[in-house]
Amino acid sequence: MRSIPQSVAIAHNYYQQPGGEDQVFAAEAALLESNGHRVIRYEEYNSRIGNRNLAAAALDAVWSSASARSLGELARRHKPDVVHFHNTFPLISPAAYYAVQNEGAAVVQTLHNFRLLCPGATLFRDGAVCEECIERKSLRPAMANKCYRGSRPATAAVATMLTVHRAAGTWRRKVDLYIALSEFARRKFIEGGLPANRIVVKPNFVSPDPGVGAGRGGYALFAGRLAAEKGISVLASAWKELANIPLIVAGDGPLAGTEWSQGVSWIGRQPREEILALMREARVLIVPSECYENGPLTALEAFACGLPVIASNLGSMAERVAHERTGLLFNPGDAADLADKVRWAFEHPEAADAMRAAARREFEEKYTADRNYEMLMAIYETAIANFRRARLAAS
Repeated sequence: MRSIPQSVAIAHNYYQQPGGEDQVFAAEAALLESNGHRVIRYEEYNSRIGNRNLAAAALDAVWSSASARSLGELARRHKPDVVHFHNTFPLISPAAYYAVQNEGAAVVQTLHNFRLLCPGATLFRDGAVCEECIERKSLRPAMANKCYRGSRPATAAVATMLTVHRAAGTWRRKVDLYIALSEFARRKFIEGGLPANRIVVKPNFVSPDPGVGAGRGGYALFAGRLAAEKGISVLASAWKELANIPLIVAGDGPLAGTEWSQGVSWIGRQPREEILALMREARVLIVPSECYENGPLTALEAFACGLPVIASNLGSMAERVAHERTGLLFNPGDAADLADKVRWAFEHPEAADAMRAAARREFEEKYTADRNYEMLMAIYETAIANFRRARLAAS
């Protein structure tokens, strides 16, 4: 018997700086409602932390009794078939899994970042990919290196949350199904100890369809957070060799003070509609990340606009971008190779146009709302079946 949920609760802890996770949370809620499901939202905001001690706030992530009570009451009152969690850190906490399962709801958790493997959530340290905590099966390296916000006490608090719930079996017993955003991410989570039979892959999606642009703007585009792990220094170095090719940099972050060479226009953080408008006329989107991107929405939006992507040959981007079909891949951290790839794209307009068409087809085949809805329903059905099977085994 199929178990398509009629009622779905969705839970998300917003960060202080808005990002892609917030956008995905809103998009999936709208997708469910547009298909006739009753959606109950539960939202927390990191702005509520205020001036509290960072370590004390991080310790709340171990077990938030307040959020568990609230979500338990929500599940008791609305009786959702599934509670779909996006970000639980730090104010919701894994305690909520226990509360909603006790009220008869299956639990789904989207793995937007690598927090369950890495207190810093990025698998990136000192300017390079870092998998030491996975390889050593210990969080001591993260504590020694202060990987959460540069604070040893705060990092220890996050590591405590991860250690407690690993020991309690929370990740194995209290999540009925995980959603990884790429095959690459799924493999990393399995390496980190999550159960392989409870992780499925569902990428993000783009809705509404932004439409295809002409790509005649004659510029390259970067849109994202200006931070070390996003490859900003590589991008800046590459453009020292590309002064004749205009680059628009849209975004903000800790490296907002980067000195750009001639030909680069930094326009700061922009509304999504403005980013999409820029994508429709850009020649290429640049994703120079030096970290493992988990499933960046920006690349999918580019495909939807018919915009080829030039990305680091690293992590999920090596999976998302088909080299010389939907874009180009360059050696991670190699500014000269990035410059070569950008130059090639601008010097071969016919090949770039073919990549534009292929990028749009990639969107139509994999990243539309309709395709994503089919995948989400299959995930919820599986989660409900897993939950019922576990309950039956325990009775």
